[in-house]
Amino acid sequence: IYAGRRHAESDESKSSGGIKMEKVVIDAKGMNYTPLNKQVRQAVASGAKEIEINNVLGQRFIADGLRGDVKITINGIPGGDLCMFMNGPECTVYGNCEHAPGNTMDGGMIVVHGSAGDAVAHSMRGGKVYVRGNIGYRGGIHMKEYESKKPMLIIGGTSHAFLGEYMAGGLIMVFCMAEEPFMQDRGIGSGIHGGEIVIRGEVADRLLGVGAKKVEFTETDLKRLSPVIEDFCSRFNIDSAPLMNTNYTRIVPSSSRPFAGKYTWE
Repeated sequence: IYAGRRHAESDESKSSGGIKMEKVVIDAKGMNYTPLNKQVRQAVASGAKEIEINNVLGQRFIADGLRGDVKITINGIPGGDLCMFMNGPECTVYGNCEHAPGNTMDGGMIVVHGSAGDAVAHSMRGGKVYVRGNIGYRGGIHMKEYESKKPMLIIGGTSHAFLGEYMAGGLIMVFCMAEEPFMQDRGIGSGIHGGEIVIRGEVADRLLGVGAKKVEFTETDLKRLSPVIEDFCSRFNIDSAPLMNTNYTRIVPSSSRPFAGKYTWE
């Protein structure tokens, strides 16, 4: 689909069941988010394996609830709740994102070649969110994991306050590649009761939230997380060598019930 029309048959391949689309291109310039998302869903339902959306400017809810094996490329700045409830597709954004990309995502991948707003990976249950630049406040809030599902939020730049708030599972990594000094915003891991937050460089005690504690980042941890570092760097053509050391702070829960004292009475 380009400006509301399907691409020529050269972008399609014939199968025994008729015409199967391999790639769909959508021009979103001036388009409301509702018809845009209808076109995306129609393309997936028609069997498209690749969708390219151009001239995106603030349209919300792109790829929400999508299932299956499809790659989505977004050129522009998508609005809030990108890929919410998504399970399976891979979405690459060549631009910045507004708030809450990956909200309650169940599986799949989001790769952002810019920065993102607040509440990135809010309540994320599975899959990966990679952000090349910075994110806003409350990144990874309420992230959780279940059985084999372990969500990951990986940040190339830095984060604002309350990173990993109420975190119940999964992994958050922050590389602080363009920041000196490194992490400076407070409330990290406030209310954390599962999962781990790994931040490059030293994190001052005053920046930790209630229920969070620092533990040593070991060579074993580096070996365990090296594939994540390598994968992130490969997505953005970054040299991984400067990140392959133990110069990280690992933050974990100090208790499974960090606020238990707030709800008890003598």
